[in-house]
Amino acid sequence: MAALLFIAALMVASCTSSEAAQPKASFEDNFSIMWSEDHFKTSEDGQIWYLSLDKETGCGFQTKQKYRFGWFSMKLKLVGGDSAGVVTAYYMCTENGAGPTRDELDFEFLGNRTGEPYLIQTNIYKNGTGNREMRHMLWFDPTEEYHTYSILWNNQQIVFFVDKVPVRVHKNNGEPNNFFPNEKPMYLFSSIWNADDWATRGGLEKTDWKKAPFVSSYKDFSVEACQWEDPYPECVSTTTKNWWDQYAAWHLSDEQKMDYAWVQRNLVIYDYCKDTERFPALPVECSLSPWD
Repeated sequence: MAALLFIAALMVASCTSSEAAQPKASFEDNFSIMWSEDHFKTSEDGQIWYLSLDKETGCGFQTKQKYRFGWFSMKLKLVGGDSAGVVTAYYMCTENGAGPTRDELDFEFLGNRTGEPYLIQTNIYKNGTGNREMRHMLWFDPTEEYHTYSILWNNQQIVFFVDKVPVRVHKNNGEPNNFFPNEKPMYLFSSIWNADDWATRGGLEKTDWKKAPFVSSYKDFSVEACQWEDPYPECVSTTTKNWWDQYAAWHLSDEQKMDYAWVQRNLVIYDYCKDTERFPALPVECSLSPWD
């Protein structure tokens, strides 16, 4: 037994030193600045990235690679204090710009007046059609510490996670449809910008530029995904060689279902699938169960 414990300790020490010896990826390894490079900064070690917004402009970045299906994750700390009118967007999209036929998966963090909670808005586009908004409260203050925001994307479902808690599930029905983006590869983006015409209380609360610059920060980008390569990428069709494209990732686990149920009971502010005034005939995908 003593010998086995000694061997196990050696293995742990070996793995730890191996992990510690691996350099972390820098911003330049994964991303390019989309606009306003002078509003982008990094920490001295290059591992924390800062985007700032002032009255002149905001800032944004995107991955150098595009992907089709996978797991995409980043830690964010949002603008603190009075952030009314400010939106930090963290999203996947088929192109740089709001093209008329784009596919898109959105996290949008809607700022607020001091002391009021942030709201998360998520949305999904296929071929340029969105209008699939959901809004959630958070169970923590996203301005005090870094929290992890992730997207799982395969041909069966899209799941938005906050600290590994599923907050939104968007299912596919396995048939040709106009609601589940699964054909086009996407880049991952983030940006900070002024949206005081709609973001806070429907545009009633305006950005207080005396509080500028507004800064969101990022670290620990992680991607496990099928990298798109023209003209014949490996991800043309579903494969099961990766964990994010295997049966277990096609459905919520029992533990995830419990977390998701708690979110549905306590944190949902708006769900387009329950807005019968806006949609007298609910969209087709609203009939698909997230529990299956």
